[in-house]
Amino acid sequence: MPKIKSRLFMLAAGLTCFIVLTMLSTPGFCLEAPSKGGTQYVPVYSMVYTGDRAVPVNLASTLSIRNTDPRNSIRVVSADYYASTGRLIRRMLAKVMVLGPLASTSIFIKEKDTIGGFSTSFLVRWTADKEVSAPVIECVNIGAYSGLGISFVTPGREIR
Repeated sequence: MPKIKSRLFMLAAGLTCFIVLTMLSTPGFCLEAPSKGGTQYVPVYSMVYTGDRAVPVNLASTLSIRNTDPRNSIRVVSADYYASTGRLIRRMLAKVMVLGPLASTSIFIKEKDTIGGFSTSFLVRWTADKEVSAPVIECVNIGAYSGLGISFVTPGREIR
């Protein structure tokens, strides 16, 4: 019986290592150091092109900001929307927004809102009183064209 328990333990330990290594090597998954704030650049696609004639397909986009810290709040200081030229289109927050532990918020860009061109973006600034786990900030882009559904997520990237 002890040999079976020992082999089961080794199997469980090996499987745990495999899962952790797989997660760490997965694009977009990383263990970030705790932080008191930062700025994230988030790509947004208000349209994509399809077919040989590059037919534009408008997309609706939802910016998602998620506080991943289970004990502490964060403050979303700004969420600014930029055109593909780099020009500021609009500031999406009228005031600082507090997100409690594990809380989230979203900002919606309508499908017909193509003022920024093909590759728009958000710059999201956030702060915290204590070091916290960094928020997950990403954009869900979704639309439909001629019976074809298009949806994908673009992750935010910390910038200096």
